[in-house]
Amino acid sequence: MFFEQMHPSWQSQLAAFKELLTEIEEAIAGEEIVPETSKVMRVFEKPIEDYRVLIVGQDPYPNPEHACGLAFAVESEGAKPPSLENILKELRSDLGRATVRQGDISVWGDRGVMLLNRSLTTISGVSDQHSKLWSEFTLNAVTTLSETQPLVAVLWGRQAQQLAPVLSSSVVLSSPHPSPLSSYRGFFGSKPFSKVNTELIRLGEKPIDWTC
Repeated sequence: MFFEQMHPSWQSQLAAFKELLTEIEEAIAGEEIVPETSKVMRVFEKPIEDYRVLIVGQDPYPNPEHACGLAFAVESEGAKPPSLENILKELRSDLGRATVRQGDISVWGDRGVMLLNRSLTTISGVSDQHSKLWSEFTLNAVTTLSETQPLVAVLWGRQAQQLAPVLSSSVVLSSPHPSPLSSYRGFFGSKPFSKVNTELIRLGEKPIDWTC
């Protein structure tokens, strides 16, 4: 199921992990998980070559109305989670208030930005319940992406920054996590969006349209 939900380009690159994905499916069978099953592999539905930027999150929002298969993004029109609010606040500060319209960052996925959580599922209502199940798979997905094409990786927080060793061939931008607990320790003022575009241009790539 999970393997089949990936784009063929990802299936080709990650064929060795088909059995692992089956084991994960079996491990979480019967649990009430978020996001819903059809969205777990959403970030892998686009071709691997479409991604020029990687933003790494920890795990899905634990509430079903927010979890959508893309790190930090939500699709509901209600109140946004604090981490997303802080991301939008920094985006306004970095690139101007007009950059944020609806605050739907899922559109970045159509412009070359991979919004990847280290853990692709958790139990509904409880954070960080499946990190051990997913760590090997997402580590290898990041390694593969980095080896495939020029990449700018944005690592927010300690857990994301653990991926730095496998991103040695990529440009890595690191800062504290945008959560309320750490955003004032250096996330605010880090200007990640303009820095990403500067690095993409240096690599001969087109900059990202961060409007959302």
